[in-house]
Amino acid sequence: MSLGDGVVFRSRRVALPDGEWPADVLVRAGRIAQVAAYGALEAGGERELTDLGSLALLPGLVDTHVHVNEPGRTEWEGFASATRAAAAGGVTTIVDMPLNSVPPTTSSGGLAVKRKAAEGRVWVDVGFWGGAVPGNTGELELLYRDGVFGFKSFLAPSGVEEFPHLADPAELTAALTEQARIGALAIVHAEDPAVLDAAPHVPGRRYRDFLASRPDEAESAAVAALLECARRTGARVHLLHVSSATVLPLLRRARADGVRVTAETCPHYLTFLAEQVPDGETEFKCCPPIRGAANRELLWQALADGEFAAVVSDHSPSTAALKLGRRTGGSGDFAAAWGGIASLQVGLPAVWSEARGRGHSLADVVRWMAAGPADLVGLTGTKGAVAAGCDADLVAFDPDAEFTVRPEGLHHKNPVTPYAGRTLTGQVRRTWLRGRPVELGGEPSGRLLVRR
Repeated sequence: MSLGDGVVFRSRRVALPDGEWPADVLVRAGRIAQVAAYGALEAGGERELTDLGSLALLPGLVDTHVHVNEPGRTEWEGFASATRAAAAGGVTTIVDMPLNSVPPTTSSGGLAVKRKAAEGRVWVDVGFWGGAVPGNTGELELLYRDGVFGFKSFLAPSGVEEFPHLADPAELTAALTEQARIGALAIVHAEDPAVLDAAPHVPGRRYRDFLASRPDEAESAAVAALLECARRTGARVHLLHVSSATVLPLLRRARADGVRVTAETCPHYLTFLAEQVPDGETEFKCCPPIRGAANRELLWQALADGEFAAVVSDHSPSTAALKLGRRTGGSGDFAAAWGGIASLQVGLPAVWSEARGRGHSLADVVRWMAAGPADLVGLTGTKGAVAAGCDADLVAFDPDAEFTVRPEGLHHKNPVTPYAGRTLTGQVRRTWLRGRPVELGGEPSGRLLVRR
């Protein structure tokens, strides 16, 4: 068989949309031209063969929840460091969150500044979320026309002054009404500020005190209010970083009632247990928090049952000085530390390590971390699948290799992470973007994406 030039990727374990199979994948001009039976596509002439042997071939992951922080807080993370970490972890597309950068992406001007900061400095493809904050409802339509993938809102304080939360129910109603009108996706951090204010707040190094300050009820109360608002306005909403299984029955009932709602969870909620977080190790602090063992298993069951649209990192790093971790000489005060998990480079092996022990396949992980996020932001047919017509964003993955996470091996600008010292299974051996190998020491070849 001869179909002209290109590269044939051959593997006995290709994660395809219908499962894991031996296959040949022909790449031409940066796209997947054909998927054929194993050994069916000949090499020779101008066509090369990349035989991966026993390595699995996956589509590049799509991470729709990444805080890059540039410009303004580039000392926390920047486009160059974040996208190198993404490529090293098998992630070939990220969508950047609209806050922690200065200015935030809450206006067309803010988006232009963000895009200028990223231009020519990304090793993977990058899209952008906009932000819906008090007073910017009139900006949303223009931002959407400029190509953001939707709008993020907080129902509780965000942690940075320049990105205020929608504190008044009328503000949330106005934001969702406008997003429903223009057809935009609303993505929401749902914790109830009244529940948070009423919870005990005890400063110090004990994780159980921090956990008590962000109770399950904060999530469930906020989700209930959000779903009621979505029902009234007709908006399409996506619930970010679900940590508490108490919201799952609410989501089921809302979907049964016709509310357009999806949800995501994150590798850290599927990996860590509150009972095992050491006191003073604020690397584990995130909001909403890592919860207990029984809760984790309910999240895994919901994932297996198809209740989550995506598993994404919520990569939200800071400097070691702000994280206050005991390991890095800080006070270990959970109340004072910055809340966010740095995990962009290790999300795939973290999820695979847990998934394989529960009987899940690589095809399942690809559905959660590549196809699902791509579908969420309208990139189906372009990203997230080994399928004809898609960009040839590919990953060679050794599903049996074990390694221990070492901070010095991470490309994050600040490699402060709760995964440090943890042994994971599954290593990324090579990443290709549009058919070309990503060379972390070479020139960046990522593109800036706009909503289609």
